[in-house]
Amino acid sequence: MSDSSASARPLEQTVFDEWPANVRALFDGSSLADKAGFTASLLTVDANGHVRTSLLSVGELYAPDSRTLCIALWPQARATRAIAHTGRAALSFVCDAAFYQVQLRVAPLQGVDDDSGLVYLLGSIDTAEAQSVRYARLTGGITFELQGEGSAVLERWERQVEHLKRAAAAGSR
Repeated sequence: MSDSSASARPLEQTVFDEWPANVRALFDGSSLADKAGFTASLLTVDANGHVRTSLLSVGELYAPDSRTLCIALWPQARATRAIAHTGRAALSFVCDAAFYQVQLRVAPLQGVDDDSGLVYLLGSIDTAEAQSVRYARLTGGITFELQGEGSAVLERWERQVEHLKRAAAAGSR
């Protein structure tokens, strides 16, 4: 028997505990130049209970497997301090016409040996959902365009993602 009211529901919601294939491809660390306009919003709660947002690019995110996400942040970022305090964050983004929100449990990622000064973190999916509506198609979230020294930024992203990959591989041993 089918649910006849399902077609009348405008909201389609999918709950997941593993990255869908399209999202995993987005965070696979490859073709960064082609993904350069993508922005994810990392939400954290600081020690005073204030919600803080950090905007991240594909050069700061890497999914080494179906349930985790490596994140590169600056040590002075409010998100870094908030995560150190709570061990939690939420990542929101738009991918393939759907809005994603992923609750993460986050811990420091060991095994990164670089001179970037970045803090590397390992997030595991706690709960996650994707939402879309039938009457409208999301065409993007927050996006950006690289200015001036775009090639230098892409080179930095490549290095950062390589560090995330090595650290993720070392952390899984």
